[in-house]
Amino acid sequence: MKAKEHYNVAMYLRLSKDDGDFGGGKTESDSIGSQRDLIRSYIRSHKEMELFDIYSDDGYSGANFDRPQFKRMMKDVEEGNVDCIIVKDLSRFGRDYIEAGRLIQKTFPAFCVRFIAITDNFDSLTADHNETSLVLPIKNFVNDSYCRDISQKVKSQKKMKREKGEYVGAFVVYGYRKDPKNKNRIIRDDYAAEVVKQIFAWRIQGMSMPTIAKKLDERGILPPMEYKKCRGENFSTGFSKGGKMSWSAVAVRRILVNEMYAGIMVQGKTETINYKEKKAAARPKEEWVRVSGTHEAIISKEDFEFVQKLAFIDCKPSGKGEKGHIFTGLLYCGDCGGLMFRRVNRYKGKESVSFICGSYNKRQGCTRHTTKEEDLKAVVLDAIQSQVRLFLDRETVLNRLNQMEIGFDEVVRFDKEIKRLYEEQEKYGSLRSALYEDLKRGILTEEDFKNFKEIYEGRYQEIQKSIEKQEQAVKDLFKSKVESGARLERFKEVMAVTECSREVLVAFVERIDIYEGNRMEITLKHKELFQKAAMLEEYVCDRMSRKERGVR
Repeated sequence: MKAKEHYNVAMYLRLSKDDGDFGGGKTESDSIGSQRDLIRSYIRSHKEMELFDIYSDDGYSGANFDRPQFKRMMKDVEEGNVDCIIVKDLSRFGRDYIEAGRLIQKTFPAFCVRFIAITDNFDSLTADHNETSLVLPIKNFVNDSYCRDISQKVKSQKKMKREKGEYVGAFVVYGYRKDPKNKNRIIRDDYAAEVVKQIFAWRIQGMSMPTIAKKLDERGILPPMEYKKCRGENFSTGFSKGGKMSWSAVAVRRILVNEMYAGIMVQGKTETINYKEKKAAARPKEEWVRVSGTHEAIISKEDFEFVQKLAFIDCKPSGKGEKGHIFTGLLYCGDCGGLMFRRVNRYKGKESVSFICGSYNKRQGCTRHTTKEEDLKAVVLDAIQSQVRLFLDRETVLNRLNQMEIGFDEVVRFDKEIKRLYEEQEKYGSLRSALYEDLKRGILTEEDFKNFKEIYEGRYQEIQKSIEKQEQAVKDLFKSKVESGARLERFKEVMAVTECSREVLVAFVERIDIYEGNRMEITLKHKELFQKAAMLEEYVCDRMSRKERGVR
């Protein structure tokens, strides 16, 4: 390449966000400013050079060349506007040693463009063969290695933070905001959190997702993206189509399936393909990082799980209303396991509602399993009230226990289910111990010993978990406030109503199975708590009876 009497110079500046010093109201990083001053001074000292334009990628990684100002500069090179490029050093130009080498050694010479890296003392006009073929690739390789090393360190640091339950995302899910005192912690955004609660409440009531989206728009509630913009967040998403956004069924669904609202920090859903590419690939769900108890839940675990169950159910409005029928997601055929289908019969101005097996309705086998809605409501409400009435006597029972100076440990010893589980666990413990003796005596082979040991150990651990679950149910009854999903206030509300409502059903019913002959099987939530309440009542009555008879 021959020297020219005049050069149109492109000043290229770059700094990565990971290396930069942003914030404090600055329009650019200090490093960009120092790079500009150094290159200006160099141009002034060379009379043959004239600055054509400045190209500054402030906040862009050097791992690849997908940068807006770099692309603009290359366009000027291709159009013949620029014939000299000056950078502070090779690392500012780029850290991808293969692509950087191709540009410097192939592309720029093809366009007769002179390339200068000031602090690396490299000038393509005066560089000899050794500098171009040996020194330059080595320096580019070192820069690339540095970039890869930084990328791995950042990934490792983020991984550790995720596992500790620290938030590492740039933007927080709708309903939360970053804690001003700790950027790795999220707290409730009261306004948005109430919107989230309303969305879940409507879904639980049986509304479809398009209906929920429509109601939100009618109420003038800003969708997540518009709300973030309104709060001054520099938020963008691939879902934006320009103009003012509105709620959609997809936006509603994204909220309804997000575990973050149940108090579970979920991160690591995607990962970058490599340190040179910005594109991210989705990771399998089993590899997501989930940590509980890191932030306040907006939705109870119980309600969240019920909504996930509704995701597989068609919540079409019942009649002319907005909601599905009150048994949506709860009513099943006891024989085929399919959902029951609601049918409205009108005759001579009168209307009657009944349910039949969905499989039968679609002519996919099974039988009608017909049951009338009014009969179903009466049976279900009676079943709920009979169980809840028992639970509401809990306060009286606990007061009696306190008067008798009886505590949690003694009640646990009395619990028949816990006692049975301990006896069963002891049996498997004995069987497990006997295996060693049978192995010594040659009754069992080494392979049989391993197989039986695995079976007995597995069963032993399963029983241990069951014991802990039963003991936890007793603990819940001893708490001053009823927690673990069973809320005393909601129980009391149920006792006050005289009809079966959607709220009552969702609060207390797990599922209802309908069999032929109008036989129903109702599975209630909080079974352990109801059973323990009955057990406490039985225990108190037994102790009082024994006390009256003078028996210890």
